Amino acid sequence: MLDVTVIEDAEAAAVSLDPIRSRLLAELAAGPASAAMLAGKVGLPRQKVNYHLKTLERHGLVELAGERRKGNVTERLMRATAASYVISPLALAAVQPDPDRFRDQLSARWLLALGARLVRDVGTLITGATKARKRLATYALDGEVTFASAVERAAFIEELTAGVGALISKYHDGDATGGRPHRIVVAVHPTVRPQAAADPVTGDGAAALPAPHAMTGPGPGPGPEPVDEDPARPETAR
Repeated sequence: MLDVTVIEDAEAAAVSLDPIRSRLLAELAAGPASAAMLAGKVGLPRQKVNYHLKTLERHGLVELAGERRKGNVTERLMRATAASYVISPLALAAVQPDPDRFRDQLSARWLLALGARLVRDVGTLITGATKARKRLATYALDGEVTFASAVERAAFIEELTAGVGALISKYHDGDATGGRPHRIVVAVHPTVRPQAAADPVTGDGAAALPAPHAMTGPGPGPGPEPVDEDPARPETAR
């Protein structure tokens, strides 16, 4: 089972968003189960659960984990193909975000468009690398910083932009023979606080609230290629 996978197909995305099938995916991400085992958990007849499982299997969201005999019946044990799923903007190709339509480094919506493109591109890269049986050269940096004031935050963004720009200028070689372009996305946004406990009266959880700082996101860089040509290069090489 993969830790996370990207759903690119529109029909598969629609299947995964069905409330019953989403519940079944969550159950099967916890471990293999049969239709009979799942029926009691989701409150549906076994035949209905089996129908949903076949639909999920047809779209590659669940797979056969094994079989077992129970009386005169052979039960199919199914499992989720991943612990979690992300729906790619390719599933809504006609209306997917395009950060190239406008560039505003101080726009939260431009940051969102960049994030959507990141999901789309990395999903495509993973699909291509898996088919080619190649390792994929990727790198990610995740951290958190608390700014004492908006002035400190602005100074940080200015230094971050200058620093990343200097590194790009230092290492970028557009004329390199066999050079591989890599996209760079650096994002700074308020930390989202955990949701509050459910309201004792309504049962609803309070909406997650952002920390009191503005959101920015510079993102220069060229486009990616489908797969890493060097199978010896580690996944976190670049």
